[in-house]
Amino acid sequence: MSAESPAADYAGAEKQRLSETRSIDYIPPSERHGHPFSQFTLWFGGNLQITAIVTGALAVVLGGDVVWSIIGLLVGQVVGAAIMSLHAIQGPRLGLPQMITSRMQFGVYGAVIPLVLVCIMYVGFSASGTVLAGQALAKLINTSNASGMILFSAIIVVIAVLGYRVIHKLGKVASVIGVLAFVYLFITLLSTHDLSAVWQNQHFTVANFLLAVSLSSSWQIAFCPYVSDYSRYLPDNVSAKKLFNCVFFGTVLGTQASMTLGVIVAAIAGKAFSGNEVGYIVSLGSSATMAMVIYFAICFGKITFTTLNAYGSFMSLTTIVSGFRQKTALSRGGRILFVVLMVTISCVIALISEPAFLKSFTHFLLFLLAFFVPWSAISLTDFYLITKGKVDVPALSQPNGRYGRWNWAGIVVYFCGVLVQLPFIDNPLHHGSLTWIFAGNDVSWIIGWFVTALLWLAARKFDRRGMLAQSVYPN
Repeated sequence: MSAESPAADYAGAEKQRLSETRSIDYIPPSERHGHPFSQFTLWFGGNLQITAIVTGALAVVLGGDVVWSIIGLLVGQVVGAAIMSLHAIQGPRLGLPQMITSRMQFGVYGAVIPLVLVCIMYVGFSASGTVLAGQALAKLINTSNASGMILFSAIIVVIAVLGYRVIHKLGKVASVIGVLAFVYLFITLLSTHDLSAVWQNQHFTVANFLLAVSLSSSWQIAFCPYVSDYSRYLPDNVSAKKLFNCVFFGTVLGTQASMTLGVIVAAIAGKAFSGNEVGYIVSLGSSATMAMVIYFAICFGKITFTTLNAYGSFMSLTTIVSGFRQKTALSRGGRILFVVLMVTISCVIALISEPAFLKSFTHFLLFLLAFFVPWSAISLTDFYLITKGKVDVPALSQPNGRYGRWNWAGIVVYFCGVLVQLPFIDNPLHHGSLTWIFAGNDVSWIIGWFVTALLWLAARKFDRRGMLAQSVYPN
């Protein structure tokens, strides 16, 4: 077939198309494009936003000081982002979105177990983001909070339907807007407040330090189930080192900037910040015009982040349905339907939520992270140490194929990884019986990750299916 064949023309047109046509199907080499730096702008810009500010502020709200909270948050960023960046490399190497590859370890039907939890988590994160962004948008266009949330959700639907290319373009713009907004906010804080007392108030405790580490590491690990969704179009021979560094430094720098701002603002504001996060941040504007600019920056930052969640939840739902349909292709109408469904659910939750409910729901979402840690350990261990990045792509849609319907080895190891964490979890929804060993600190995710990885290595010695997989790609 010549270089000017219809297939080649289609591939060229696909690279220029603004609207994405593929979903969870394999991305052939002819359609790969882009540079690893796009991953930096996506994760840097996506993390310069209000929810990250509020999450960082929790380190102080819950009893920490400024200096050790910032250090603890940075330590957590580094650990969590390293795990996240390793997942990002799976995208171009496999040419597949993140969660469909779980069929290699769990089976075509068994992969539904982590997928359902992923859908719940990202719908929840989208809901909490819709509340904050809806409030900011309402102020910006002078309408009710409910109208602001509905309009914000409509914007998310459009961007998520357009897909991969538009999301990356949005990330670039968000990086520029985010940097300008954050530089202004930091300058305002430094010029209008005496921070000497804040820096001098240092009272290190292991509990508060580990809390800060857990907040930021959990934030990063929450991206793992969809990080390779946004790297899968990169060329399959892209440098793993460059890709790792772009994702790692993008997400660490963006999140740390946001959380550091949250720490400082919470320390200065005290009780005035909690429950009025958006209003207090906007009040840092020196004029009504600057207040509107900050509202706009908050909205734009949440558009990027909430789109990531909506797109990821749509991909997860598609993966669930496709496992039973035994095909990965999705029609344009199906894509729109799935996106609208997931965003609508998030919007409804946001509209009926009261602040107290959202706080409880956030605790529930953080508790769900206990179910993603063992999934991450199994996925990375399998990819880097066992299959070496080899996958039988057609078998991912064949319940009677190489990976089977249910891979009980993967399912059993997964639930063992969840159970081993429970005694060490310290969450308002669950207080583990063994947290006293670590002075009441939650280190469950560390224990869960390494125990699961070791169990999976042992289990694979008795289950050779994944190790025998060869690289089989469709034409």
